Amino acid sequence: MSLLIEEFIELVETSSETGNEGQIAKLLLKKLEELGFSVVEDDAKEKTGFGAGNLIATKAGNPSKPKLLFSVHMDTVTPGENVIAVISGDIISSKGETILGADDKAGIAALFEAVRRTQEKDHGQLQIVISVGEESGLVGAKALDAAHLDSDFGYALDSDGEVGGIVIGAPYQAKLWTTITGKPAHAGVAPEKGISAITVAAKSIAAMSLGRIDDETTANIGRFEGGKATNIVCPEVNILSEARSLQEDKLNAQVEHMVKTFEETARSLGASADTKTELMYPGFSFGESDQVVVYAQEVIEALGLPLELKRSGGGSDANILNGLGIPTVILAVGYEDIHTTNETMPISQLEKLADVVEHLIIKG
Repeated sequence: MSLLIEEFIELVETSSETGNEGQIAKLLLKKLEELGFSVVEDDAKEKTGFGAGNLIATKAGNPSKPKLLFSVHMDTVTPGENVIAVISGDIISSKGETILGADDKAGIAALFEAVRRTQEKDHGQLQIVISVGEESGLVGAKALDAAHLDSDFGYALDSDGEVGGIVIGAPYQAKLWTTITGKPAHAGVAPEKGISAITVAAKSIAAMSLGRIDDETTANIGRFEGGKATNIVCPEVNILSEARSLQEDKLNAQVEHMVKTFEETARSLGASADTKTELMYPGFSFGESDQVVVYAQEVIEALGLPLELKRSGGGSDANILNGLGIPTVILAVGYEDIHTTNETMPISQLEKLADVVEHLIIKG
């Protein structure tokens, strides 16, 4: 068994569900130092209450070459405790009671393998960011201090699809917390004296543009809570919703539409609507001629891998890194059925990812 596979299995069998990253953080810090990196654990643990801080590792290199950043995350979704890895031919899976954790430990294993291969080779400065809490809304990356970062551009190893895929765009995301306030009354004795917040909310949502707005924009109602008994005209409803778009102006327009629809519908029915909005993370979009894309594209083509440039509808740590000023795209890792107990990692894809990262490091 190769060292790459041995290390991948060691990583997936080290429990690290979101919020409980302490054990794996110690293991990763030790491995990074053995690879010659200077490592800082930031204060994300204190800021978030999670099991560890983010690890930011830096290794000096040839100043005439680009300073590269690689981003991965150490946490996994549940059920991720006591994983037992099973190898069957080219496929690594769990025994079936848990996830495998290839998201994102395949990225970590391939990255460490690539660094080992390039120990004696000429390369620019390398920086590795291993975050906590990625699976719970990019919490660790959001707590990352940009003062620790010193890179020209970067690659997040954290996307599905065959190795060779590059995610060159991902959306901005905003969340909306809306409270509809109506008026209580006895539903059987005097319903006309009340104003049902449920009715107001339902009519608001019915009047709203939701789902696929256009090829760059989506919106969704995620949670709807209100009411205590059938004999009470419901006086209050709380609604959690979101909007996403690859374009910031389109995101802002969709959020404004949703807020306005809640307010105008409520006003027309004698109720009120109050909405709090928050940008959860910034989006990013790169063209085929941008350096961060060209650099990876040339490596992938040289290795004879199937190149695919694509845009994502989801967010990742790459969104945060772009917001902090480091141009970053996402590289496909090749894992399958992530976030389920059917998750698998093809060994051939893991090896190809290590090849890609190795050649990115020594390129230039």
